[in-house]
Amino acid sequence: MDQMFCFQCEQTAGCTGCTGKAGVCGKTAEVAGYEDELTGALIALSQALAGSKASDEACALAEEGLFATITNVDFSAAAVKELIDRVHAETAKTGREVADYDMELIWNANEDIRSLKSLILFGIRGMAAYAYHARMLGYTDDTVDAFTFEALAQLAEEGSLETLLPTVLKVGEVNLTCMGMLDKANTETFGDPAPATVTLTVEPNPFIIVTGHDLRDLQLLLEQTKDKGIDIYTHGEMLPAHAYPELRKYPQLKGNFGTAWQNQTHEFANVPGAILFTTNCLMPPKDSYADRVFTTGAVEYDGTTHIGEDKDFTPVIEKALALGGYSEAQHFTGINGGAQVTTGFGRATVMSVAGTVIDAVKQGALSHIFLVGGCDGARKGRNYFTEFVEKTPADTAILTLACGKYRFNDLDLGTVGGLPRLLDMGQCNDAYGAIQVAVALAGAFECGVNDLPLSMVISWYEQKAVCILLTLLYLGIQDIYLGPTLPAFISPNVLSFLVENYNIHPISTPDEDLAAILGK
Repeated sequence: MDQMFCFQCEQTAGCTGCTGKAGVCGKTAEVAGYEDELTGALIALSQALAGSKASDEACALAEEGLFATITNVDFSAAAVKELIDRVHAETAKTGREVADYDMELIWNANEDIRSLKSLILFGIRGMAAYAYHARMLGYTDDTVDAFTFEALAQLAEEGSLETLLPTVLKVGEVNLTCMGMLDKANTETFGDPAPATVTLTVEPNPFIIVTGHDLRDLQLLLEQTKDKGIDIYTHGEMLPAHAYPELRKYPQLKGNFGTAWQNQTHEFANVPGAILFTTNCLMPPKDSYADRVFTTGAVEYDGTTHIGEDKDFTPVIEKALALGGYSEAQHFTGINGGAQVTTGFGRATVMSVAGTVIDAVKQGALSHIFLVGGCDGARKGRNYFTEFVEKTPADTAILTLACGKYRFNDLDLGTVGGLPRLLDMGQCNDAYGAIQVAVALAGAFECGVNDLPLSMVISWYEQKAVCILLTLLYLGIQDIYLGPTLPAFISPNVLSFLVENYNIHPISTPDEDLAAILGK
């Protein structure tokens, strides 16, 4: 396998697709080929399970397999091949012989069919990541599990616009259930998030940087580093961990290291600490820090040490102690020069001040609310989101979530109506909380969500952003601004459908979009 085709993420080459020997993300053609084989094997498993209820083992395997194919997760050909073998073994248990589906049938299909099937596939990949995290905390949902196999099976059918469009929206519907399950899993396990100010300074001590999304992995590491003289710093999407009571109680959880995921190759260079990747987004490590990179869970990269299911983080701890940390405090900043960031304005916190928000709107102190969030990335044009936030009027508020917030989360935007103007609601899956807040506000104002003084400006990068977008469409949310580019897998006809039915806008310039949103 020396040629690949992949167009599932925002950075895909030429906004059309990665071909040749490697993708922009660093994934080789060999790994891309095996990931297609893995997807085809999962489709065959779904066909073999038709008419029967999947076992818990099959459901967990489907989640893990789909999660492994998300951008910047699994770069290991051996690890993906092992997943294929496990899927084949699970299919054999059904007693039915079903050949693996050939993914070329999708990639070479009519462009509209390919577009809709891609939305379904990439959407359930994103949803699988959320289901995987919930399962790690002991939470599952029969509806989510059943639909995962239902959607996989439909990918093997010829399909039409009439049969595939409802499934696209159903991905959004079921993903709402899935995000709700993960919200429940996180809050019941770690408590309701509360506002926290997080330093970007790294103290002179041995330390471990923890990146990704898996809060359970972080908790286990915090337990294993008790009284060992090691500090723990979050990175990327792990920042919201500082807001959870059952995590922030650990004194060694000190602060946040660095900015968004795409800056890791220079921010991690020669860092005198260990780095643990719990999920995406992993980039191929540079020689200047590859020897201190560790992976766990679904994320793997050949040449790095992988921590298995026993979650014994001793190698990570030993590496941190050997490296020793910085000799003196390092005062890092965000991309705009700020020395600290805030997080923890989750659903419960925002709901607790809903009355204040409602009064501020009614009294004219708060004119508009923007949800500016999503995935960050390296493509030029993402400074749009920094400029957009900087140019929002002083009588507006900004809700944010996911790693796209690193474009502006170190800015001091002041307050409005007695509340901070910038409210970080958490990880990408905390879009569920943002949706619940919007629904609650609509109820308070006795109007629809689309009638609220609320606008969504979304940055997308990978497949979790796809499933969140589909959830917003399922809920009938209109006038979403999406960027920095439109997905390469959206055909002109499917785009026309989305524009005509949901009035989706590609972003233009901050000034033009703000003027359009605010009617100025």
